[in-house]
Amino acid sequence: MSLFQQLTEKPWLPTSFEDRKSIPPARLGLRFFIGVASVLFFLLAVAYAERMSYESFRPLPDGWLMYSNTVLLVLSSVALQYAKMSAQRDQLPGVKRGLLVGALFTYGFLAGQLWAWYQLSQYSNLATTSPANPFFYMITTLHGIHLLGGLVAWGRTVDRVWRGADVAKVRLSVELCATYWHFMLVIWTALFVLLFLPGGSLPILCRAFT
Repeated sequence: MSLFQQLTEKPWLPTSFEDRKSIPPARLGLRFFIGVASVLFFLLAVAYAERMSYESFRPLPDGWLMYSNTVLLVLSSVALQYAKMSAQRDQLPGVKRGLLVGALFTYGFLAGQLWAWYQLSQYSNLATTSPANPFFYMITTLHGIHLLGGLVAWGRTVDRVWRGADVAKVRLSVELCATYWHFMLVIWTALFVLLFLPGGSLPILCRAFT
């Protein structure tokens, strides 16, 4: 293999047409969706970071609720990983527990986000003067919508599991749910750092490389 081929090789992609055909369409679809969603959230983060340079910008208050919400999302991701590992071991009870606990923590996260909206609305001056406020609503809404979409796929998987489907037949669905939850956790962690780190994370990183 030439040096150019080594540099341009993409190890995360199939190496041949036969390999590409062997990848389930659902897995390919999730990869494509993750790519599109990553670009969307990246553009929002860049726009927010740019807005932070304005003199009128006022950072969001970082209350304890946002930290607890983040912990809930971490726990939901851990639960989905547990369901994935149980599916790989053909342990149906573990799959059920992981799916249910993961959803419970996810709903708790979404409820916490709604409560955070309410709390932010109580800061009347911040709500009317700070450009950070609409960004917070936009970013958290989009993230919440993506999580709700994941819960739709979760619901279909749970329905198949409770209808008595063999673990082997739902293994891929459970794995994809776990992958999606991990992606949502990574996205939220990046957004959380951007929104609530004092001074903002992206401007700090940008200054570090200039």
